Amino acid sequence: MTALSSDNCSLTYQLRQTHQPLDINCLLFLIILGKIILNILTLGLRRKNTCQSFMEYFCISLAFVDLLLLVNISVISYFRDFVLLGIRFTRYHICLFTQIISFTYGFLHFPVILIACVDYYLNFSKPIKLSFKCQTLFYFLTIVLLWISVLGYVLRDPGVSRSLEVQSAHSRPCPFYVSNQSYWLAWSMLGVLFVALITSWSEVITLVRAIRITSYMSETILYFPFSSHSRYTVSSKKILLSKLLICFLGTWSPFVLLQVIILSLKVQIPAYVEMNIPWLYFVNSFLIATVYWFNCHKFNLIHVTLPVDPFVSWKCCFIPLIIPNLGQMEQPISIII
Repeated sequence: MTALSSDNCSLTYQLRQTHQPLDINCLLFLIILGKIILNILTLGLRRKNTCQSFMEYFCISLAFVDLLLLVNISVISYFRDFVLLGIRFTRYHICLFTQIISFTYGFLHFPVILIACVDYYLNFSKPIKLSFKCQTLFYFLTIVLLWISVLGYVLRDPGVSRSLEVQSAHSRPCPFYVSNQSYWLAWSMLGVLFVALITSWSEVITLVRAIRITSYMSETILYFPFSSHSRYTVSSKKILLSKLLICFLGTWSPFVLLQVIILSLKVQIPAYVEMNIPWLYFVNSFLIATVYWFNCHKFNLIHVTLPVDPFVSWKCCFIPLIIPNLGQMEQPISIII
């Protein structure tokens, strides 16, 4: 009787061990599939002809890596246990690969932001003019080197290796890395937005009441009218800041609210989910606005080529300086009150 009970317990444990990874693998598959669908929708919603920056090409590379991870999960889940190039792959490798991707994504935030800042600075100052093919090749090589460097760091880092070894020695559900970089980056961005909004609150309210929607070069834009006695110059950083805030929050306010909720509730989001294309485009718009504000004294608005944002039309912040009587030239479509 005791032997029978022992056999039953052993059979129950084996069944749990058999079904638990399947459920986790299916959940991972659905999460990555949902992320890929979100990537496709985001890339489809962006404005055309915007592949002119490092961030754009990195977003495409991120979508490719997500797709590669989904293919790996699908193949291993289907074949379950197989040998490829002398390496045996089992269901355990689904957890292993996803963990490695999580660590890689989690360590990419700061390097990507740093390279994007350098890229926008160089494009803005234009010390060297490269052809489209040379620029594309430069971005491609930079992104490949970035992925290889961060992946090599992850695989060589003692803390990461220890974490992977501990996971391989236990049969518990697969844990995933939560990035500290994205946490501090989100807090920093929200802090800067809050300070900027408080600093220029009166200007923001005044501009919101005066905003008009008009047509310029066959495109619907926001128009910020100025009185005839107002002597506005680009060096007026406070007024420019209020315009940038209106354009940024007008586009990304739902995402800002989502970040506030996530940080307030201390939601733990795995790094392989948190590093996504909408998040990168949100950070990209924040970086472009920051570059505009810090370099506004350098603007030669007649000749300058503004960085192209896939989602925010920043040129409405500068059109009144180029064409002061735009409000008289074209009939506004409507007025925002």
